[in-house]
Amino acid sequence: MPRYVIQSATTGRFLTADPEGGEPLWVSLLQQAGGGVTDDHERIAQLMADYCEPDDFPQVIDLDRLGTANDY
Repeated sequence: MPRYVIQSATTGRFLTADPEGGEPLWVSLLQQAGGGVTDDHERIAQLMADYCEPDDFPQVIDLDRLGTANDY
């Protein structure tokens, strides 16, 4: 099962859920982005539509590709 996270190419921040309220927010460390990891393509699309600005240049990162021969 793939694990995806949304990252802003402009700032390098990751979109995740606030641990206290669950509302999406941007964090600077991948270590803090656990609440934003999902395998649901529809959820990714909805989060990008609702919380990403075009200036963010949002990109979807497949965490399972990192450190492999198929790395970005």
